[in-house]
Amino acid sequence: MAEHKKVSVVIPTLNEERDLPVLLDSLKKQTFRDFEIIVGDAGSKDKTREIAESHGARVVQGGMPGVGRNRGAAVANGEYLFFFDADVILPKDFLAKAVSEMDENYVDLATCAFYPLSDLRLDKILFAFANLTVKMNTNGNPRAAGFCIFITKRLFDRIGGFDESLRLAEDHDLVERAAKFRPLHVLKSTSLKVSVRRLEKEGRFSLIQKYFQVEMHLLTKGKVKDDIIEYEFGNFKDESKETVKKALDEFEDRLIKLESQYNDWSERVQNLPVMERVRETQQRLKQSADTVAQSLRQLFSTKQS
Repeated sequence: MAEHKKVSVVIPTLNEERDLPVLLDSLKKQTFRDFEIIVGDAGSKDKTREIAESHGARVVQGGMPGVGRNRGAAVANGEYLFFFDADVILPKDFLAKAVSEMDENYVDLATCAFYPLSDLRLDKILFAFANLTVKMNTNGNPRAAGFCIFITKRLFDRIGGFDESLRLAEDHDLVERAAKFRPLHVLKSTSLKVSVRRLEKEGRFSLIQKYFQVEMHLLTKGKVKDDIIEYEFGNFKDESKETVKKALDEFEDRLIKLESQYNDWSERVQNLPVMERVRETQQRLKQSADTVAQSLRQLFSTKQS
C-alpha cells in the first residue's frame, strides 16, 4: 500500500527539459518535506521523463494539461493536490506556508498570487492586473490559473476532477465547479513566480486579446469545447492575420526596448549637470516619440493593407 502524504504535487508536461529542472530543484529545497511529486507526461520527445524520474518523481501517462493533471491525481496519495506547471519557481518555504494556512483556516480550495520571472514593467503590470482580477472575483466568478491550484483530494474527487472535454479554460472550470462546495481562498502567506514564456511565444498584446476572447466565450456561451482561438505559436493559417500579428509583435518589441533604453539612460543622466541633463532629456524624448510614431505608422499601414 502506498505511503500517505500530506501533499501530492502534480505537474503536466510536454517537452519540458529546459524548465522542469528549475521547478524540481525549488521543490527539493522546500523546508516542508511531507510531499510526493507526480508528473503527467504527454509523450515528451526530449529528456523530460528522465529528468523527472532522476528527481524522484513518479511519471504517468498524460495528455492535454487537464488530462495530465487528472492522471496524476488518480495515483496521488496526498491529502492536498498542488497543481503546478513546469515553468513555476517556488520559494523554499512555499509548501510549509501554504499547508499551514490551508490547515489553520480549513481551506479546501486555494490559489495564490503569482509574479513574472521578468524585470519588464509591462510584465509586472499585466501580472498585477491578473492577480487583482483573481482576488476581486473569488466570490462571484472564481478563477485560478492551472499552474497554481491547490485543492483537497476529497473535493477534487467529489467534482470529478478536470473536464477533459474542454479545449481551453479547464482550470477556470474546475475552480468554478469546486467553489460551489467550498469557497476559493487566495493565500496570504506566500506566492510564487512563473515564466513569461507564453507571453513571449504569443506576443503580449496578442495573448491579452486571446484571453479576452476566451473570457467573453465563457460569459456568453459557456464552456470552451471547440478551438475558438489558435493558441500554438506559428499556427496561423490566415496570412493576413499573421502579418498583423508580426506588426503587433514588432511594435511590442520596440516598446520593450524603449523601456530598457530608458532605464539605462535614467541612471546615466543623474550624474550630468542640470542644463546638460535638460538637453539630454529633450533629445531622448524626441527619439522615443519618433520611434513610437514610426512603429504606429507601420502598424496601421499593415492593418489597412
